[in-house]
Amino acid sequence: MALRRLGQVFVDLGMIDEEQLEMLLEEHLQRHGEKIGETAISMGFINDDQVAVALAEQLGLQVIGLGDLTIPPDVLAHLTEPMAQIYKVIPISFRNEILTVAMCEPQNIMVLDELRNFLGYEIRAVVTTSRDIENALTRYYASDVESVESLIADMENDKSLKEAALALESGASIDLASIEALSESAPVRKLLNMVFLLGIKDHASDLHFEPFEDEFKIRIKADGTLYEMVPPPRHLASAITTRIKVMANLDIAERRLPQDGRIRLTVGGHPIDLRVSVLPTLFGESVVCRILDKSVISLDLENVGMDAMLLRDFRKILERPNGIVLVTGPTGSGKTTTLYAALSELNAITDKLMTTEDPVEYDIDGIIQMPIDADIGNTFAQCLRSILRQDPDIILVGEIRDRETAEIAVQASLTGHLVFSTLHTNDAPSTITRLKDMGIPSFLITATVEAILAQRLVRTICSDCREQYTPTPDQLAELELGADYIAGKMFYRGRGCVTCNNTGYKGRTAIHEFMLINDEIRALINHGASAVELREAAARNGMVTLREAGLAKIHAGKTTIDEVVRETVIE
Repeated sequence: MALRRLGQVFVDLGMIDEEQLEMLLEEHLQRHGEKIGETAISMGFINDDQVAVALAEQLGLQVIGLGDLTIPPDVLAHLTEPMAQIYKVIPISFRNEILTVAMCEPQNIMVLDELRNFLGYEIRAVVTTSRDIENALTRYYASDVESVESLIADMENDKSLKEAALALESGASIDLASIEALSESAPVRKLLNMVFLLGIKDHASDLHFEPFEDEFKIRIKADGTLYEMVPPPRHLASAITTRIKVMANLDIAERRLPQDGRIRLTVGGHPIDLRVSVLPTLFGESVVCRILDKSVISLDLENVGMDAMLLRDFRKILERPNGIVLVTGPTGSGKTTTLYAALSELNAITDKLMTTEDPVEYDIDGIIQMPIDADIGNTFAQCLRSILRQDPDIILVGEIRDRETAEIAVQASLTGHLVFSTLHTNDAPSTITRLKDMGIPSFLITATVEAILAQRLVRTICSDCREQYTPTPDQLAELELGADYIAGKMFYRGRGCVTCNNTGYKGRTAIHEFMLINDEIRALINHGASAVELREAAARNGMVTLREAGLAKIHAGKTTIDEVVRETVIE
């Protein structure tokens, strides 16, 4: 049976009349993305408590007030602080393997499904106000660090858990049933749930689980920097890694060979992929989970850190009918994100776009994406050959690693395709040298390569604690600048605050070096010019180097001297 619309419930309960409902619906249509209850509250027709009553009436649920309710600690323990904060729910009772939670958006049944998936038991909902939820979160839950510390302290003090883990480790052979049961235990599940949610909440890129002789480290990589969490008990290393392998559908009996898998989660209504890599080491299995959260990646060229002039020049290159566009930089410099943003801009119904990637990180509607699998002979070169038989207009090759792939990319360009790819080089001019080293003749390079974009990621200064300061002579010397350079220029840094975990940085932005292959540079390439000569020619034609782009970000108050020095070198 179809549910009554919430506006009609307001009328049926006597909260508003028909005339007010008509006004409410008209106003609600103008407020895209806002819930009708929020619109009604902002118009002064009803209050927060009445919305909760109406939602409960609409869905056949119970209304509860959290203000006078005392929730036992053992019930609160079923839900970690990050989970409660992300989903905006409060656990209020646990009976017969059923957890009852209070929520202010009970119509969002996805939340109940996600909690059921994370926790492993049935979830039921009651309705409360958003005000009560916020007050309860403040009242019952401590900070993230305290939550992790308390959970790990409880695991340390859990004698039965310790005895079970040590018994498994002391055995001559591995009892798979016992270790799987240990990995499914509530403390292990709760710790992993908390680590995953903290990583997602902090927009981390990777989670590292590392076994050593006397400890088991968990580190989170956010904004390109690793931060260590409170380490869990060493005897639970096998249980934690086994739990991850179970979630990634990997072979828990195989402990001698590397394995790769994927965990698919839905958090806060949007899908998140965890790419899992398991590596056998001297003291156990090391696990790294790459977090692929499309909701925090903006596949828009306006948001990749290019200044207005560079963005204009780059877009001109994208309009060309054929040729090769290369993006270079080390691993983790945002090359793939920049290329995805370019493809998203080119993604029109009139063109066929195809990619071959290792692996496919984000799926984009309207683009045919093909994963690499070298184990079965599906290499970049092989995939690229097959793609050319699919009548594409625009091709992305995840990476040019060898001569064979480079030659096919060149041939694709010569036959009328626009080809995007990446290379691992230090800057734009040295990319030409790298292609020559691969065996690509100079005349083919000049005939096909249209532009090279070198890229680095630098951390951005936290906006909540940013302050102006005067750099020391030593800092200026690192940039090879004199003391007189300071005159009339602004320098900034972050003091460190709660928002940025006292690092002074929050988020990252890119700096770029864009070398357009014009007639002068083509002539130099054909005459065997060195990377230094190419760099000088590109600079004469207006190329901004990575170091110069970094200085511009420093003066704009976006990053610091230390970050630019770390990511760039003086040539």
